[in-house]
Amino acid sequence: MPVKVSVVVPVYNPGRYIEECIASLLRQSLPPDAYEVIFIDDGSTDETPARLDALAAEEPRVQVIHIENSGWSGRPRNVGIDASRGEYVMFVDHDDHLGDEALERMYDYGVANDADVVVGKMAGQGRGVPVELFRVNRPHASVGNAPLIDSLTPHKMVRRAFLDRIGLRFPEGRRRLEDHVFVTEAYLRAGNVSVLSDYVCYYHTRRDDGSNAGFQRFDPVGYFNNLREALDIVERYTEPGPPRDRLLRRWLRNEMVERLRGRRLLAKPDDFRRELFEEIHKVVAERFGPGVAAGLQPAQRIVAALTTAGRYDDVVAFAEWEAAVGLRATTESVEWRDGKLHIGLSAEYTHDGEPMTYPADAASPAFDGPPRDVAEAVELLGADNAARFDKAPLDLVLRARSSAATHFQPTGVTHERVPVGDGSRVRLVLRATATVDPATAAGGTPLDAEVWDPVVRVRLGGWTKESRPGEGRALALPYAGVVAGRLILPYLTDPYRNLSLDVDRAQGRLGLGQVAERDMGVSGGRLRMRLPLYVNGAAKVLVRLTGPAGTAPVTVPGTLSPVRARPGAMLEAALSGAELAGGVWRTALGPDPDAGEPRFVALPLSLRAAPDGGRVRAAHTRRHPRLRRLVGRARRLLRPVTARAAARGR
Repeated sequence: MPVKVSVVVPVYNPGRYIEECIASLLRQSLPPDAYEVIFIDDGSTDETPARLDALAAEEPRVQVIHIENSGWSGRPRNVGIDASRGEYVMFVDHDDHLGDEALERMYDYGVANDADVVVGKMAGQGRGVPVELFRVNRPHASVGNAPLIDSLTPHKMVRRAFLDRIGLRFPEGRRRLEDHVFVTEAYLRAGNVSVLSDYVCYYHTRRDDGSNAGFQRFDPVGYFNNLREALDIVERYTEPGPPRDRLLRRWLRNEMVERLRGRRLLAKPDDFRRELFEEIHKVVAERFGPGVAAGLQPAQRIVAALTTAGRYDDVVAFAEWEAAVGLRATTESVEWRDGKLHIGLSAEYTHDGEPMTYPADAASPAFDGPPRDVAEAVELLGADNAARFDKAPLDLVLRARSSAATHFQPTGVTHERVPVGDGSRVRLVLRATATVDPATAAGGTPLDAEVWDPVVRVRLGGWTKESRPGEGRALALPYAGVVAGRLILPYLTDPYRNLSLDVDRAQGRLGLGQVAERDMGVSGGRLRMRLPLYVNGAAKVLVRLTGPAGTAPVTVPGTLSPVRARPGAMLEAALSGAELAGGVWRTALGPDPDAGEPRFVALPLSLRAAPDGGRVRAAHTRRHPRLRRLVGRARRLLRPVTARAAARGR
């Protein structure tokens, strides 16, 4: 079979951090003979060369190339490109990893859309990744119709023939931003770029030792000299005017202005801050016309104007004010309706923990030049935020706690101006209702078994702030829901009281143990039990019966149906076909009867079957509270005795 994808992985002294990368590459859903993995060992001095050589000896799809240390990732990647045989080349760092279907999905998407470059959705595990770019699939993206320029890391899939046709390779040597140069030219010269957003393809991971591939001490002089090379690429392949200014704005915003804002700037020592400011000032004065900064958001424009004017002290003072700006998000309501979870939210900006206030009657001010001082900067920003408020977006994003995968949820927003004091000033409060459909919430597919943390995201005035929604007054959470074969429990975290969603992992928190004995029983060969669960219409489920030691578990089909008279659902399952040997049988509920390996949650109901397999009686499995306390006390009293006995046994 022809090789569809060549995965190129530059490697230098990764130690144990390469193992997850290797495992993810070997787990790919693409057939093993349809892709190859090329590790380029850049003169590693740890045990990695031997580890990779042993892997290549076992795996025909793995190749290892050893080269002398080059000092950076550009040369290893180029060596990998030249050695590749695939139709597409995928670039992966040695301490990151791929989703199991990443290569197959990205390749198929690239072929279907005749793409020279395929950008797969990223998840940042302790590292920042673009968010807006991956809001939706973009089969035909360009720097003009999509925020492609926000994603300049090398972790893309690129057509090999395209690279050879235009002679594109990574800059080599000890340098920074070689990926910006490479990816920017690829975007500008590609026939088509496709962005795949409905599946997390690439996991960008921060190592716990802080030594990720590409991490080196930041040298402002060298960094901004290399940055100029990326600007050269833009100027080489675009004409002067608004489109070019829009592209150059990306570097002004991300690599310059954002380094001079808030806590990010204040965390650095003063001598480093001054050196950083001077280098940024040089580039801004040398390379950017007024049209570049004009498209920035207001707070960013203020920093850019102060930087252009060389006003270091005011930049620091504005950073000190900005560092106190935050976002407070509150969960006002949570309810199941029509098989979907509806979450009511409110959010507003704060300063030093208190709600920010704004002029009640404000028009968007003109930003004609740098403000006189920080006080004027704050006044301008407040007026502009108030004038733009009615168009401010609020998004609810579900973020997987273990993998950091993110998915936007449909959200409706209203804008409320709350008068303060005599009414001359107002608070700007966003109110929203987000709709989480468990069947489609993960990019059109059901939510995985995982804890999902809702995150509120607000953009206004040059700030993009995120916050977990905390508990609102008198917030009442609904029952867990059985929807789309998932068991979804809304709950509040401890101790912060933020909203989270547990999918298929909750046990004790479901409250099933509180079911009263009058709400369960067996009659006419049918098990019936009212449970504190939500269902939207009748749902097929499984009931697993686990009997005495030596007996095989028995699984029978069941149905969960809404109870009209009061909240909850009625579980019914026929036991007539189940051959239950004498003894006690524990019960468990499986919400997804179609799963290959169904998950089960224990029910507070046990069945006592007669020895002859005849009558079956139901009993509550809950221990009496007093008995639980007595058992706990006995265990505590016996603990020293058992410890001494264990010590004698050793």
